[in-house]
Amino acid sequence: MGQIRHAARELFVFGFFAVLVVILSGTGAAQNAAPETKDSKPKADAVYLHANVYTGVPEGSQFSSVMRVEAIAVRGDRIQAVGKNAEIEKLKGPQTQVVDLAGHFVMPGFNDAHVHLADAGLNKLNVDLTGVKNLDEFRERVRAKVQTAKGDEWILGGGWDETIFPVKALPTRWDLDEVSEGHPVYLDRVDGHLAVANTRALQQASITIASHDPEGGLIDRDADGQPNGILRETAKQAIYAVIPHSTHERRRRQIEVALADLAEHGVTSAQDYSPDWENFQIYEELEKEGKLTARISAWMPFNLAVEDLKKRRDAHPQSDLMLHTGLLKAFMDGSVGGHTASMLEPYSDDPKTSGLPQYEAQKLNEMAKERVLAGFQLGFHAIGDKGVQMALDAFAEAEKAAREQKVKAANGGNDFRLRIEHAQVTTPAEIARFKELKVIASMQPSHVLTDMRWVQERLGVKRAATSYAWAAFLNKGVILAFGTDYPVEPVTPFRGLYAAITRRSEDGKQEFFPEQKLTMDQAITAYTSGAAFAEFEEKEKGRLAPGMLADFIVLDRDITASPAEKLLATKVLRTVVGGKTVYGAAQ
Repeated sequence: MGQIRHAARELFVFGFFAVLVVILSGTGAAQNAAPETKDSKPKADAVYLHANVYTGVPEGSQFSSVMRVEAIAVRGDRIQAVGKNAEIEKLKGPQTQVVDLAGHFVMPGFNDAHVHLADAGLNKLNVDLTGVKNLDEFRERVRAKVQTAKGDEWILGGGWDETIFPVKALPTRWDLDEVSEGHPVYLDRVDGHLAVANTRALQQASITIASHDPEGGLIDRDADGQPNGILRETAKQAIYAVIPHSTHERRRRQIEVALADLAEHGVTSAQDYSPDWENFQIYEELEKEGKLTARISAWMPFNLAVEDLKKRRDAHPQSDLMLHTGLLKAFMDGSVGGHTASMLEPYSDDPKTSGLPQYEAQKLNEMAKERVLAGFQLGFHAIGDKGVQMALDAFAEAEKAAREQKVKAANGGNDFRLRIEHAQVTTPAEIARFKELKVIASMQPSHVLTDMRWVQERLGVKRAATSYAWAAFLNKGVILAFGTDYPVEPVTPFRGLYAAITRRSEDGKQEFFPEQKLTMDQAITAYTSGAAFAEFEEKEKGRLAPGMLADFIVLDRDITASPAEKLLATKVLRTVVGGKTVYGAAQ
């Protein structure tokens, strides 16, 4: 019986992806047709031969396998043809570049559905605390930065995670004071939902014993009521208000560093929330100079006035496939790690709190309706089950109003593709409502690798069992779009694929509710065509077929045949965006 149930489940899930592929198929059967061979056929600009090409296109009606070919022809920024070596060689002309891939695995470029590139670059150029294992190492990295700082320069950075410290206690302002030598210091936790500031930074932000907690935020205090340096959610805004504005050159360098990281790891498209408008203008600069190495859909802050949002949307052509503004992002809550994700029931390890919701429901619903009626796509950060419920309620009202008033979606169609970002803690009823409302689950499988160490303690077994529920979403026919939340997690997609198919820790010693595992084909689809669908671009990218954008990567192994434990060592040999190589590994 178990085998029968498993087979039935696989058939259902394959059926879901078959539906997705029909949605994605802009040119139907012609995409799989052999290329014409008449002499009048335009010659390719480049041909890539002797490869193992995973096209992302299902082979056969059951979607039981994905079509493989040997070679790709590229003309301009599009794929001209795919097929056998002999077929593709017929498209060579005198000026055609010929690349022999020597049997290497080729696949569609990854589309990271959720990143923060400016923050990622900031961490890399400032104090990068990713992976620090104890408070001494934490302080030593801060001390090293202080030694090179000038005057009263701010020391900024982030990436720390106290759950990997031997003593799992949050750092305090006094820990930073010991090494800051009078510099103001502000360092984000890895999830970005709380931070620690030293005494000098708190003073500059006028955060004192008399300060009140802002709406949606919390200032942690010691036994005497003194701020201890930990600021949660909106409490961080007081610090942002006094940090000196970064120079344009510095911002550009941050983004360049992050873009280089994307290219090295095979990410050809990124859906980015770096909300300062100057970051978008830097993307425009890079595009004009031919230096934009990934396709960027730049999200805008949901809370901005609608007229301001329209001005930003109109400032750059929406038809630009390299760069355009995208959805509006709002935060329903915080993170499970920081006890700020909004829960229907209190935290199991801290019954005094159920998290920090960021909106009053009626106001949220009104704002969502106004923005959907203005033609915007919405993507709501919601991690706790109460946050997810708030988002779904708002989406239901907004979409109902749009249909009643015959307002089209952001792409001019009838499918609004409203999204919940993260959707980590969900109930079965909420998952069913995703399907009913056609809401996309934009999730980051690599989060489970970080969170499995402590999340069951936070949530209890019952809630943990329906958390990070990728398979449950697919079984209901919900579209999945995968990303990393970079720099909250490393940008490498292979870590996400490993998490999705194993739900095991990177050392293989711990497993987290394995019934929610995916197959490799399902995980790749969520990271490519699913992510493209989530940004209305499924007819442009996510598959390697004639007419699609020539965005693909070459790897050192066939990830569909590699043992799971070897996935984490995967290397990208070449990254191609629009037919141009933007990264090549040293051979």
